Amino acid sequence: MLRITQLRAKCIGCHACVEAAPHRWRMDRTDGKSTLIGASQKNGYCRIVVGLDELEANQQAAKNCPVHIIRLEPCK
Repeated sequence: MLRITQLRAKCIGCHACVEAAPHRWRMDRTDGKSTLIGASQKNGYCRIVVGLDELEANQQAAKNCPVHIIRLEPCK
C-alpha cells in the first residue's frame, strides 16, 4: 500500500500532477489548485492510501511538482 499526501494550500496550479496521474489528480475549477481524488482532508493536508499499482504515476506527479508538496510513503 502507498500513502499519498498533498499540502494543498501550497499548490500553484501548474497541472503537472494531473498530467502524470490523471486518474488520481484533477484541477479544481473553483480555486485552480489540484485535488487529490478520493482523499480525506485534515489540517491542510490531503491524504489517501492506494495500491502499489499507482506508485509509478504518482512518483512522476511528485517529481514533476515544482513546489514539492506531494509526498509518497509506503504503509501497511
